[in-house]
Amino acid sequence: MFSVIFPGQGSQIVGMGKEFYEKYDIVKKLFNEADEVLEANISKIVLEGPKKDLDLTINTQPAIFLVSYSIYQVIKNEFNINLDEGKYFAGHSLGEYSALSCAGYLDFHKTIKILKTRGNAMQNSVPKGEGGMLAVLGIKIENIEKILKENENNFKAQIANDNTEGQIVLSGRTKDLELISAFLKNENIKNIKLPVSAPFHCDLMIKATEIMKKEFDNINFRESNITLISNVTADKVSNIDDLKKLLVSQIEKKVRWRESIINMIKYGVGQFIEIGPGKVLSGLVKRIDKNVKITSINSESDIKSLRI
Repeated sequence: MFSVIFPGQGSQIVGMGKEFYEKYDIVKKLFNEADEVLEANISKIVLEGPKKDLDLTINTQPAIFLVSYSIYQVIKNEFNINLDEGKYFAGHSLGEYSALSCAGYLDFHKTIKILKTRGNAMQNSVPKGEGGMLAVLGIKIENIEKILKENENNFKAQIANDNTEGQIVLSGRTKDLELISAFLKNENIKNIKLPVSAPFHCDLMIKATEIMKKEFDNINFRESNITLISNVTADKVSNIDDLKKLLVSQIEKKVRWRESIINMIKYGVGQFIEIGPGKVLSGLVKRIDKNVKITSINSESDIKSLRI
């Protein structure tokens, strides 16, 4: 039994998807459609850069989705491999939209348009430089929660990502994160400032939440037989009204990735197939449970060697 998983922001590299773009007309068509829908040359940014443009949230989000979705379509239409038989689909933050679209709940055009809005809203929720994210390594989530609670009068932050045992990401205002970083270093707890432009998955994203709530009011989802695993609940969801609500609340809530993987394994999943740029999620899954089978697909040779 397998699940299909899709990466989020941070997996992007200039030139991602180029092999598929050059070889398959279906991918060229999707890249051209993305340019038309976004009214921007996202194809050029993805294939040629510059990196600073690709790393802008407003570009990164539709770009990673475009590449993940394109690879999925190649697997399905050019290699006749039916990944729709996957037990669950899941994605990390932005990757949840790739899961949603590949599972058939939203078409390609709507999804990439939503991600332009989402990326723009998240980018502009907090003035540039006033917020950020901090990765904390080698510590359990309960210990981080305890530190934040005990020091709430000195600094404030929220857990944005529970990625795996020993890898937690915090979001907050820059000045608070600097205080937390110094505190953690004093306790010999390793932490790294992440190269992001905003404090995702915390209550500083409230403006983005309001924008996305209005966005989803005007969007019709389709029914699908594929069950998603929500970032917010770390559990099964397939009801359309529930999906919409969870996608809105996901903007401010923490990504419960570690629990999501644990739950899928508990429900009988023995193989995870990561589709999209990089191998970030495969690395996280391996750290969560080294006994499950993990396959990363971001090249044609990866597809040829896929066994399910």
